[in-house]
Amino acid sequence: MTATPQLDTAPLVSPPESAVSRPRTRLLALDGLRLVAALMVCLYHYTGRGGTISESWHQSPSEVFPRLSQVAPYGCLGVQFFFVISGFVICMSGWGRSLGDFFRSRVARLYPAYWVALVLITAAAFVLPVVVKPVRADEFLVNLTMLQQPMGATRILGVCWTLWAEVRFYVLFALFVVVRGATYRRVVLFACVWTLAAAISTTSGNALTDAVVMPEYAPFFIGGLALYLIHRFGSSPLPWGIVVMSWLLGQSAAVRDLWHPGAHGDFTRHPVVIVLVVTLAFASVAVVALGWTRWASWPWLVTAGALTYPFYLVHEHLGWFAVRILHRGLGLAPWPTLGLTVAAMLALAWLLHRFVEKPFGPRLRRALKG
Repeated sequence: MTATPQLDTAPLVSPPESAVSRPRTRLLALDGLRLVAALMVCLYHYTGRGGTISESWHQSPSEVFPRLSQVAPYGCLGVQFFFVISGFVICMSGWGRSLGDFFRSRVARLYPAYWVALVLITAAAFVLPVVVKPVRADEFLVNLTMLQQPMGATRILGVCWTLWAEVRFYVLFALFVVVRGATYRRVVLFACVWTLAAAISTTSGNALTDAVVMPEYAPFFIGGLALYLIHRFGSSPLPWGIVVMSWLLGQSAAVRDLWHPGAHGDFTRHPVVIVLVVTLAFASVAVVALGWTRWASWPWLVTAGALTYPFYLVHEHLGWFAVRILHRGLGLAPWPTLGLTVAAMLALAWLLHRFVEKPFGPRLRRALKG
């Protein structure tokens, strides 16, 4: 069925007349990109930073992995990569859904594995408190809500700050797009207004505005939204303009947050490399949006996508436990320790997907509908 995007009564800029509204289908290449982004963050947490992981290695990762630690600090940009992918995926999954369906799908997707990850990491902290300190009962309970960060409570999962950013994106997209039904025009207006608000709030100094608008992360979500419009309706100047604007603002935000002039401990980042990694993130999703990855139809990519979220949840703290046990406890060499730790976290992620997400996600979705 051929159609032009629904622009209500006043089109902004129409895409090509031949644009085809593609149905929502699973894009396996995106599954692979999601796992790549998760592995980038994992590499950063194990070999590209100091802190707790230095205690697990018994020295700075820059000394354990002299060459790898020059690359690993850029792995933290896997988060921005995730956000571009998330903008694409959430626009795709929210298209044609009611607000209730969208809410139920997000809750059922996020919470089951998250709750189990909280239990596992809390239990590990009691078993080996020299790695991560156990939290109080009240702190554990508030972490169940996924709202611990705005509440000012101790975070059990170090990576949960990114989930808080995702939740805010979901709420904004639901309130301004999904609630009235996703259309080309509504997504474009949402993207443009959010871009302007994010740019203005960068210098506002208002904590509430920053928390809502997320100026440091908004360009990545917005770029993903526009790339989905390109995927669904075809190329046209307007969505590509949004993508370029998002890239320009996103690379600036990333350099501002992640680059520090002069010496900065054992780990350094170069601003040019940060820009290149951000560019690669946008370009990778753009390649998928343009349909250039349809040949990537390997079944294992489905598994890669399924493992990404649970792996992301457990890899940081439980990985630190594994490194300490394997390297300092059992005397295993650094590279085998690193490989076994990543493999163990992937195996645990598969277990969480198979025995938690698959059975309990649909049940939770049905319960919320009841």
